[in-house]
This record gives sequence, structure tokens and C-alpha cells, in this order.
Amino acid sequence: MRTFRSILMTVAAALVALTLAGGDARAQQRLSIGGEAAGSLRDGDQQLDSGEYVDVWTFQGRAGQQVTINMSSTQVDSYLMLRGPGGLSEWNDDRATGEANARITVRLPADGLYRISATSYEPGESGEYLISVVDGAGPGSGREGGGDIQLGQTGAGRLALGDDRLDAGEFVDRWTFRGEPGQTYVVRLNSGAFDPYLLVRGTDLEADNDDEPGRGSVNSRLEFVMPADGEVRIYATSYQADETGEYGLTLSLPGQDVTPAPVLTASASIAPGDSLSDSLGEGDATLRSGEYMRTYTLAGRAGDRLDIRMRSGGFDPYVFLVGPGEFSAANDDDESGEDGTNSRLIVTLPEDGEYQLVATSFEPGETGDFVLAVDRAGEETAPTGASTTLAAFEDGVVRNGTLSPGDEILDEGRYVDMYQFTGRRGTRIALTAESDAFDTNLFLLGPGDVAENNDDGPDGTNSRIDFVLPTDGVYDVAVSSYDGGETGPYRLTAGLSLGTPRQAGVPGGPRIFAVMVGISDYQGYSSNLPYTDEDAIKLAEDLRRDGLLNPASIVLTDADATVAGVKAAFAQVAAQAGPNDIFLFFYSGHGAQNRGVVSPFEPDGMTETIVMVDGQISDAEMGEMFASVDARMAMIVMDSCFSGGFARNVVTRPGIMGMFSSEEDLTSQVAGKFQAGGYLSHFLRTGLGGEANADGDDMITAGELTQYLRRRYAIDVADVRTQTIDGQRSYQNLVVERGGVQVDDVVVRVARG
Repeated sequence: MRTFRSILMTVAAALVALTLAGGDARAQQRLSIGGEAAGSLRDGDQQLDSGEYVDVWTFQGRAGQQVTINMSSTQVDSYLMLRGPGGLSEWNDDRATGEANARITVRLPADGLYRISATSYEPGESGEYLISVVDGAGPGSGREGGGDIQLGQTGAGRLALGDDRLDAGEFVDRWTFRGEPGQTYVVRLNSGAFDPYLLVRGTDLEADNDDEPGRGSVNSRLEFVMPADGEVRIYATSYQADETGEYGLTLSLPGQDVTPAPVLTASASIAPGDSLSDSLGEGDATLRSGEYMRTYTLAGRAGDRLDIRMRSGGFDPYVFLVGPGEFSAANDDDESGEDGTNSRLIVTLPEDGEYQLVATSFEPGETGDFVLAVDRAGEETAPTGASTTLAAFEDGVVRNGTLSPGDEILDEGRYVDMYQFTGRRGTRIALTAESDAFDTNLFLLGPGDVAENNDDGPDGTNSRIDFVLPTDGVYDVAVSSYDGGETGPYRLTAGLSLGTPRQAGVPGGPRIFAVMVGISDYQGYSSNLPYTDEDAIKLAEDLRRDGLLNPASIVLTDADATVAGVKAAFAQVAAQAGPNDIFLFFYSGHGAQNRGVVSPFEPDGMTETIVMVDGQISDAEMGEMFASVDARMAMIVMDSCFSGGFARNVVTRPGIMGMFSSEEDLTSQVAGKFQAGGYLSHFLRTGLGGEANADGDDMITAGELTQYLRRRYAIDVADVRTQTIDGQRSYQNLVVERGGVQVDDVVVRVARG
């Protein structure tokens, strides 16, 4: 069951009742495509269960026809719902220009009669409205981008009020092209006005990207292989809801995609600590989009953290940095908000080599004087001074040193010795500083704002840091004292850490024994759902491709997902999972609530269920099923309405972890933004696929997976509206119950990418 699904079912039932009654001339009013009509919501109209008045309009459509339905009003917050042949079910609140209007643009799946329900967002609203059905996308759609794009072409667009929106509220333009099977393509989305987000969809093709990988840029880049002949859809959108502004979309082949700034002959060199004055004007080189630019050479080292500022009183500055390994970073306005439209870029360099710093403007043709400065980004408590290079950690390192009055000094008069090493992402290291002369204090500083410290290790005054390096680069180790002025000899030990015994002993390989259930076609038992069957299929494909899924696992979709079939599959797979294995039960589909007996498990008196094609499985039954599982860890993942109610019945003993898409009294929303039946389903796949491997040690722990899911919910689901079974409105929230599963317990080992 999904958000507004109960409303849609109520509307369908109301339509049947109205048709049979036949006594209300306003029950179903006819519209023709291309026509417009006036209506009003008022006392005496039919009402949804949650109290909103509703008018029903019908029109005759044909298969493949694109139509746009508009509802506008100055008196009510418009809400549209559309149902029709072929299982069509669409709804929309605010997708047209103006916060109170609604619009649906859809391609009709079949010939037949379509029903429009014109209603309001809040119960009891009344007033006049206009409704129309337009052939095609319709005038006033507000689209300033989208359409066909060709290989080698750059398309310009703008996200704006009036564009279509994703379910989470982001404006979106759709571009299309036809690709050659087996060919690799690169698509870029660049913008200085918003944080770009790309989605690519096609036959057997699904890819998303937020920030361009490995480049320190918020621009978006996707590289994909065309799996089959057919149309590919590129969705240009933003990372956050309601962002607007200009963008450029480029389609190219690998190696031919254009970097944000071209590599040009530099006019001068610049180094950290330098500040220079220059100007933009006629005669300077220009970007493809018409902005003048000046280019400077900067010699950089891996791990250098730079603070680059560009200021001008004559134009809006924009700064780019490009370098080895196709590195690229850019900035328009100082993100701190302290320097107006002036530009500030803070970046950590990934490699040794020559970089090019490009000073330009935000708008084409702008001219004027500017000041460009490059400094090293400071760390408020970071030690500085000469460093001693440490040998390879694999060999183990021991350094004997002495803090003395001739050393560099930190705040409060603390002496410090510095050491440096080059580390790789995912390496777990152990650092220990020991001294009988003073209370040691140990620091680890590195790229990406890494800052770890410890002053009391397991032996009181000694210090120890056990840490997984989050990125490649140069790291600094500082040995100091807890109090100022302390001196004396110390011993620094550095080497690889074995981690905790619990992590070290977990085997990899196809250790997930899973039962994965997804239902879209309910065979008439309940209303159909989009993408939910694909949630189960895609999860199985991803786990199998990553070498994690045991062959004993079972996928059940649609007609095969009967109550008896699911219970039999559960028993069969669970019986084969052993003490080194994970047992996973995954479900995406309808959830329901039924009146039950008040008990410690059901304080609200409601029993939660998941809906199969021929019946339901209750939370109590699921608890009994999980009682038979004897594995290292058992996981239940449910992407369905009211799923949080299963937690109390299932997560009842150590070794069981539960993840639920919503709280026990709230519905769950379809994740249309990701072409998924639910947000939890999509994020579980991406998380287990490696994105939850936060520290890069190739082991995804329960804590990392939980943190990843909560972070994605906070970003993508925070404003997704939901409701209770009786229509009270709220927002969708993730529920995670770890029970006795500890944060460092390993869920899966992943292959190093």
C-alpha cells in the first residue's frame, strides 16, 4: 500500500456508487480533449474518506495519445487524480505554475474512458476552479529544456516553475536519444545555479548520478553502456527540491566529453600564498558559452588543501580548477555567504602535477578587474612544521622521538613532532604513542577534512588511533602532549590494524540466503502498484552480480507471491542458512492494518500485514517464521505501508535486524524519482552495492548501513508526504531496529571497486 493509495481506492469505489445511483447529474461530467470547463467544490459534493470534496470528469482517449490535464483555482489548493484503462493511476498536487494549481501530463496506455477526480489538498476546502484537457504537453507547461539530443551536442535548458516535478519535488526536464547497442556514452549535466542530478533510463538501463565522481565538483556525469536498441531518456534535475536555474547537458563518447574549463596556455603561474590582480576583457580567450577567461598554472601535490578566492567589483566571478586524472572543480559564489557573489573554492588535490586555474565570469561578456588569491586551507588545531616520512605500514613502523623546547609549538605551549605517510582508501591503520615521561596526545590529519585524535589509549597516558583511511592521499601524524610544556622521550608505533575479531572472522562470498518478494500485479485482489515487482528482481540481480547471493535464494513476484508460496519459500531457504550466513526476507508491495486485540505487541489495537495476491501475512505470523531462522544474522526489509509495525513482533532476539520503510501507522510512497517501488528498496540496493561502505574497508557493517539509509532518507525522503489510514497527514520516516546486532557487526563484504 502506498501514499494516497487508500484515497484512490476510495475514489474508485465512489465512482462505482455514483454510476449505479444515476441520480446526480454532476456525478460524472464529460470533457473533450481540447476543452475547458468550470466547476466548484462545495457542500453536497461527494467526499473522500479524509473529507475532501470531489468532482468526477470523464473523457475519451486513445492509446499512445499524450494529454495534459490542468486544474487551477484561486480558492482551493487543487489536487488531480486520473484513472483509466490499462491500470493507469496518476495523481498530482502542485506541478503547474503557482502553488495552488495542479497538472498531470501522461501518455494514455489504451483506448477507452478516463476518469478525472478534481479535489483539494486539504479536507473541507470549497470554491470555484477551472479544468481542462489539452492534447500534448500543452501550452504554458513552463518547459525551457528537454527534447531530442544528438551525440556530440550540448543542449541548454532551465529548471523553472511550471516544469514537471519528481515525486520528491525536484523540477525535471526530459531529453531523449537513440543509442547503438554496446556503445559507451557519457552524459554531463553542468550548472552554476543549482546542484545537478542526472537520471538515465532505457531498456534494461537504469543509472543515477549526483556529483561527478572523483572530481570535487557538484556537476553530474554518467558513463553507461547502451544495452539494447531503443530510446534512452535522460532526466535533468536537481539534488534538492525546488531548485531552479540554467544548465547545460552534453552527450558524447568517452574521452570526448568536455571538461568544465578547457586546457589552455597559461598567462602566468600562481602558487599557494600568492595574490595577483588582473582583468577580464576583449582579447581574452573565451569559454564556449561566451565568458572571457584568464588561465594560470599551479603546481600541486597530492593532499594539498587549497583555499582559492576570486573577487571583483565589476562582475560576478567564477573560478575553475582542472588537473591530472581529469580532475575538475568549480565554484560560483562563496558557499559561506560571507562574500556576496565573489567566488571561493576549497579543494584537496588528488595527485602531484600541474593544475590550471581558470578565472572567468558567471555571465557571458562580463568584463572588469579582479583579484585572485590562493592560500592553504587552514586547520584551526592542525599542527604544522617539518614532517618525517614513515615507511610502508605493511612492514610496521617504530619511531623513537623526544619532545623538547626546540620543537614546533601548538596552542597552550604543547610541543609537537610531525610524521607523514601516503595512504590508500580502505586501509585500516593503528597508531600508538607511548611515553613514561609525559601524557601523550596523538593526531591524524589528512585529505577530505580527516581529523582524528586520542590522548588516552588503553594504558591511561598512552594514545592510540585505530582508523580506516577514507580516501587516497597524504596523511600527517602529530605526536604531542596533553599539557603544555611537557617534554621527554616517546615511542611511535604505526602499522596495519586487524580490526575487531568480529569483523576479521566474517567470511565473504555468496552468504546471503534470501527470499525476495515484490508484487505489482495483484490479480484483482488489491490495486496494482508500479515498480514493486522490479524491486525484488533488481535486488536479486545486484546481489548475484556482486557475488553475495547464495543460489538457494528465491524470488517471488506477482502471481507466484501467494501466502502459501511465500511461507514455503521462507521455510525452504531459512533451513539452509548456517552460522556463517545471512538470512534476508525482503518485501515490496501493499501493506495493510486490521483491527486486532490490544496487547504489548499492538498497543494501538491494530495488526499490520503484508498483502499477497491471495491473502495477507500478519506481523505475528512473520515473528513466528523468523523464530525458525538459525543464521549469523537475520534481516527483514519491508517496503510497504505500516511496515514499522512488524518491528516489535520480529526483532525479538539477538541477531535480527529490521529495516522498515515507514512507521507503523503511516503509509509509504512510491519512489518515482528512482523508478523504484519504494525508497527503502532503492537505497538498500545502492547501499549493499558499495555506497554504504563509508570507510572503504570492503565491509559494510550494520552501523554503516543504518547510517547510509538514514542519511539518504534525510536527503531524499524528508519532505515526502504520507498519511494514516484515517487520513491524518504526516511525513515518511525510516524505521531501523537492530535489536542485539551491534554497529560493528558485518552485514556483507563487498568487492573493492
